Amino acid sequence: MAVGARSGHEEPEDRPDRSGDVESAGTAGHAGSDGDTPGGGGRAAKKPRSFWKELPLLIVIALVLALLIKTFLVQAFSIPSDSMQNTLQRGDRVLVDKLTPWFGSEPERGEVVVFHDPGGWLDDTPEVHPNVVQKFLSFIGLMPSAEEKDLIKRVIAVGGDTVECKENGPVVVNGKALDEKSFIFPGNTPCNDEPFGPIKVPKGRIWVMGDHRQDSRDSRYHQELPGNGTVSNDEVVGRAFVVAWPINRWATLPVPKTFDQPGLNAAMGAAPGALGIAGAVPIVLWRRRRAARSPLGGSAGRPTAAASR
Repeated sequence: MAVGARSGHEEPEDRPDRSGDVESAGTAGHAGSDGDTPGGGGRAAKKPRSFWKELPLLIVIALVLALLIKTFLVQAFSIPSDSMQNTLQRGDRVLVDKLTPWFGSEPERGEVVVFHDPGGWLDDTPEVHPNVVQKFLSFIGLMPSAEEKDLIKRVIAVGGDTVECKENGPVVVNGKALDEKSFIFPGNTPCNDEPFGPIKVPKGRIWVMGDHRQDSRDSRYHQELPGNGTVSNDEVVGRAFVVAWPINRWATLPVPKTFDQPGLNAAMGAAPGALGIAGAVPIVLWRRRRAARSPLGGSAGRPTAAASR
């Protein structure tokens, strides 16, 4: 600035030469500056990369994240039939929670779950042949899979439960009748088309039924297969928790209140106590016999009375 000031006022005749000096001085300033002072030169700002150069990387990251979410967190499934009406309609897309099973969570009564075909449930289902794009989108979780043989039903009973349903009667779990009016298809009966039970559900398995009872090939219709109609917890993909599509069908899928009624777990809760009592009886009898065989004979109680006197 000082050089520029002098050349502008004191020596105007030398201005061209001074101009070169200023340029030289400026160049020197650029070379020697470390960028600490504003306007002092420094390194030139790095030019940001073009959006089109960044786009491939963004796409790869998005695909990886979508694949991880589909594998470990949430997956979309399409409803192919009417077996869960009116809770779910044909063509609905539901989101399934796949995270909680990783932490040891098991299916609970009243939940709507997606599970793999246990074997023989979908033998009469026609094969679907999606195109390449559909296969790719379903692989990364952006589209429901059309090839996987999965089913969606409501959990009615879990391992250790006893479940039954007689003609014209309600579904009964552990001696408690279920009030299914809030979710069963209007006009349907609980099981008149296929009464069953009583059935003891093995540990680690579930008994499932569709909400549209007269249009659901559920556990009732597969009792001749291994598992007697029950489904292994290992076959469960996860719990369907929301209807995500179409928009006008958006809704959550909560557990109906009837599955929270008092006493539904009473049979299971009483079992440990009953086993404890059954195990304690032989021990008490053994101790009494041992006391009777002691040297004091049947007067085991007399020394105590004598001592008290």
